[in-house]
Amino acid sequence: MTPDLRPSEQSFRTHWLSLFVGLFIMLTGTFYPPLLTNRSGEVDHTLLMLFFWSMSAGFVNGVGFIPRFPILKMLFSGWACLGALAASVLIKFSY
Repeated sequence: MTPDLRPSEQSFRTHWLSLFVGLFIMLTGTFYPPLLTNRSGEVDHTLLMLFFWSMSAGFVNGVGFIPRFPILKMLFSGWACLGALAASVLIKFSY
């Protein structure tokens, strides 16, 4: 007997809020790059990392993909998207 290699019977559904956050960050970073800089005009790498993590988690969670590996599942969840976005907003407005 061979093992069943089909994906589990999970219902993949679109998470519109996460997808919207990912698209919003992508378009905002594309059309207004000064948002990702600090007061002196230099790139703020911590802010950039948090924005891009939130964008990536928003896309992965938004299209309904659920990673199998537990750490990746946690890093690309909707809560990770929200947490990274909140941390980036706090960093941006703390200057």
